[in-house]
Amino acid sequence: MEKNVEIVRESVDAVNRDDIEEVLAFTDADAELHSAIIGGAEGNIYRGHDGFRKWFAESTASFEQLDTELTEFRTVDDRVIAFGRIYARGRESGLELDSETGWVFTVRGDKIVKAEGFLSRAEALEAAGLRE
Repeated sequence: MEKNVEIVRESVDAVNRDDIEEVLAFTDADAELHSAIIGGAEGNIYRGHDGFRKWFAESTASFEQLDTELTEFRTVDDRVIAFGRIYARGRESGLELDSETGWVFTVRGDKIVKAEGFLSRAEALEAAGLRE
C-alpha cells in the first residue's frame, strides 16, 4: 500500500504548490472531497474535477496561505489515513489557523476517489472505523 501513500503525498504537495491540475492528475473524475475548513460548516461535498476546482477557487479566495503538512500515514485496505497539521491565514481577516488535521483518503486504481478532511486525529480515526 506504499503506492497509495505516495499518491496521497504527491497530491497534497500539489495542493500546497497551488497546482490544481496536478492534483486532478491524482484524482478520479468522480471523486469526492469533504473539506474540514472550506464549506465544512455547511457540509459541502465537492464532487468530480469541477468540484475540486471549485474547492480550490474557494480556498484561494478565503485564504492567502493554506498549507497541509502530513507526517504520519496508515493504510487500511484501499484507504490512507494521514495525520499532521494545517496552517492557514485568512485573506480578509488575517486570522491564523494552526490545527492538527486528519484525512481519510480512499485510493483505487492509482486515483483518489474520496478525500475526507478533519480538524482532529480522533475524528479521522473514527471516520475510518479505527481507534488509537
